Amino acid sequence: MSDSGSGAHYYWCTRHHRVETDADVCPAKHVLGPYASAADAENALQRVQERNEAWDAEDARWAGEDR
Repeated sequence: MSDSGSGAHYYWCTRHHRVETDADVCPAKHVLGPYASAADAENALQRVQERNEAWDAEDARWAGEDR
């Protein structure tokens, strides 16, 4: 069964280190999301890390630094 398509939103809580839904979500300052599926929310920190690395590499390229 898929989580997507149900209209529900999923969040990754950085305080409790768990997936939360609209029904039990912590305050916005503690969550990442919304995401369409629980799996996407569970992988939120990995995506943040990947994006940060890509942005850091782009900043270095823009500044003419070799990495």
